[in-house]
Amino acid sequence: MATVWAQKEFTLSRREKGVYLITNEVLQQINKDLSQVQIGTVNLFVKHTSAGITLNENFDPDVRTDMNNVLDHIVPYNQPYYLHVDEGPDDLPGHIKTSLIGPSVTIPIKNGHLNVGTWQGIYLCEFREYMHSRTIVATITGQKK
Repeated sequence: MATVWAQKEFTLSRREKGVYLITNEVLQQINKDLSQVQIGTVNLFVKHTSAGITLNENFDPDVRTDMNNVLDHIVPYNQPYYLHVDEGPDDLPGHIKTSLIGPSVTIPIKNGHLNVGTWQGIYLCEFREYMHSRTIVATITGQKK
């Protein structure tokens, strides 16, 4: 059986701090390679130290707002014990949140589609206050259709 290996790097639209559903934006970039895979995985990796990527609720936007608020509560700004403060009050908390959420997610592929649950979608978690463009590396591997 033939194997598919593909890697694509793309930049998401600019966003300010928040949690964003990016499933459609990702699929626009990877659908051509994804459609060739019968069974496999896609790994999505965000190439930044103050943004994360995860899989979660794709329907109710309140979940994304709540997630952002809870992360701010867990990792607040302007703590007296923070040493890394040269790039602003949101920088070190962004690094910590990236470690908590993670810089990558691996999703199964079945029959040329993401094999996710009905209510699951891909989130970009942007932890810096001002707008950033974030680069994603998508690596697809699997058995060719």
